[in-house]
Amino acid sequence: MLTDTKKFVKITAMLLLAFTVVFQSCKKSRSDMGKNLYLKTKNKVFKDVTPEGCAEVFQKVLEEEKSKLSYPQTISSFYEANGYDPIFVMDHIFNKDLKFATIYFQKAGEHGLDPKMFNADELATLINKFYNKKQIKTLDEAYHAIAELELLTANSLIKYSNALQYGVVNPKNIYARYYTKTLRPDSTSAQRIFQITDIKTYLDSIQPKDVSYIALQKALADGTVVPGTSPEETKRVIIANLERLRWKNKPLEKKYVVVNIPDFRLDVMEDGKSVLNMKVCVGQGRNPYGKTDLTNYVDSDKVDKPNQHSTPQLNSKIHSVDVNPVWNIPESIATKEIMVEAAKDKFYLENKGINVYKNGNLVDPDDINWATAAKGDYEFKQKPGDDNSLGKIKFLFNNQSSVYLHDTPAKLAFDRSMRAISHGCVRLGDPQGLAHNLFGEGKKFDLIVKDMASDKPDPTTINLTPNIPVYITYITAWADTTGTIQIRPDVYELDTVLYNALAQVK
Repeated sequence: MLTDTKKFVKITAMLLLAFTVVFQSCKKSRSDMGKNLYLKTKNKVFKDVTPEGCAEVFQKVLEEEKSKLSYPQTISSFYEANGYDPIFVMDHIFNKDLKFATIYFQKAGEHGLDPKMFNADELATLINKFYNKKQIKTLDEAYHAIAELELLTANSLIKYSNALQYGVVNPKNIYARYYTKTLRPDSTSAQRIFQITDIKTYLDSIQPKDVSYIALQKALADGTVVPGTSPEETKRVIIANLERLRWKNKPLEKKYVVVNIPDFRLDVMEDGKSVLNMKVCVGQGRNPYGKTDLTNYVDSDKVDKPNQHSTPQLNSKIHSVDVNPVWNIPESIATKEIMVEAAKDKFYLENKGINVYKNGNLVDPDDINWATAAKGDYEFKQKPGDDNSLGKIKFLFNNQSSVYLHDTPAKLAFDRSMRAISHGCVRLGDPQGLAHNLFGEGKKFDLIVKDMASDKPDPTTINLTPNIPVYITYITAWADTTGTIQIRPDVYELDTVLYNALAQVK
């Protein structure tokens, strides 16, 4: 035990010594700080600048300005641990790195972002002070200029870096039904900016390279107007979708299923290409016919208030299918629809193949007065068959909203242009086609086909191996394969919520 303690003390001492050497060497490298600043600026005031004097003022300015910083803890921790060394001013201002950064910040509008978010003009003004001998007249002014430029640069670089790599808005904070895994910036990602050796190269490296993103950027720059929309509406929709494309929630798998809610479409993607697509019906929204757009909304539209039957955004994995499924009818549908129809027509339940249960026991619906039956008194299950609302097959994946992809007997719905009509689940235009793609040829798919065609259907569960990722997303603007910008109605008013969230970011 004593030996271990000695080893620990020895190792700790060595680490402290190493830290001291590194720290002192860093301090030593700044011993000619004043001389270097004078040679670069030709301003005699900088001759008297010392690392110690700079650190003293820097520490005071940091305390005064901390509340204005977007990342106060990260920034404070770095400079406290590094002797308040102004690395950006000393290592990047005179090789024009900071000017490049300012130019990128000033062009943030190309990403649909406000340059004011990154203090572009303020940074440019501070940088110019170092090139104008009349701007800095005293040593105290010199120290303050160094500290202010250093802190503003660090804060703006972190903010810009995070914005382009993770997005400005956290979708989980603005959407009520958002369950897609989305990476967000943390202290580790923020600290990376202090390791930059070439700012321009770094800023180039973080520009989104996604083809759709670049196409939307070009459309924004060119002032593209999509037919049927106003110039301002097109612009705002593009800005909202550029932000969506910055979110780190995109599929990384080789093969996956994706449903785009406002496009009413499902695609099976493989190696970056759609190998199967079909029409779908999705859950109801509060703006189904697009009467509200991004130029005529009211304040009440700025907050996400989803229709109770809206389809959630999520990611999961399809693990199995139920062929000839039993539909366990949700209480909300049972109360508002099934019981109402049963009260109107005593043959409704029998015709629809719906069984009624009370406390888990099958009961005779003819013995029930549906006009006086209360919510929650009974449970309803629809037997497999041609009238079953889930059709002949449903695709299952774990999620907290109890939604799935499924067949439907209501085929005429796919002829509609507006297909936000379901109770939340996604109805498939070609369910057997999806099964064929996911299972491939073989015994499992043969069994699916056989059971779906059966005149006397029985429920069958068939596992899917390997599980296939599924993403239910919400995208209202993109460039198609010809480069044409496509826009879809904001059926859930999620564009409105996002656009207004972006407008609040400072």
